[in-house]
Amino acid sequence: MSYKDKKVITIGIVRELTGLSERQIRYYEEKKLISPERSKGGTRKYSFHDIDKLMEISEKLEDGLNTYEIRQMEKKQMAKKVRDQMIQGQINAAFYKSTNKMNRMNK
Repeated sequence: MSYKDKKVITIGIVRELTGLSERQIRYYEEKKLISPERSKGGTRKYSFHDIDKLMEISEKLEDGLNTYEIRQMEKKQMAKKVRDQMIQGQINAAFYKSTNKMNRMNK
């Protein structure tokens, strides 16, 4: 796991780094645009990837998109990523199969 994925940053630090208010950050969580982890005491913990995502959300909102549109865009991006991974897996399997077949023929 990369350091960018570790959820160790508190909301106060996120606020300072992003310029967003704590209320805005919590609102984006309510709208399921980000998903911080919670400590045993209930403190929200964010990663550097979460911070990058918050900045992207803020920019998209400034560009006139609403939270629903942003969430739909993210769903499409995730579906494309999954589809691309599946295709890559099929390509790898086909390559492995053809390589094994060629190796058996050369013996």
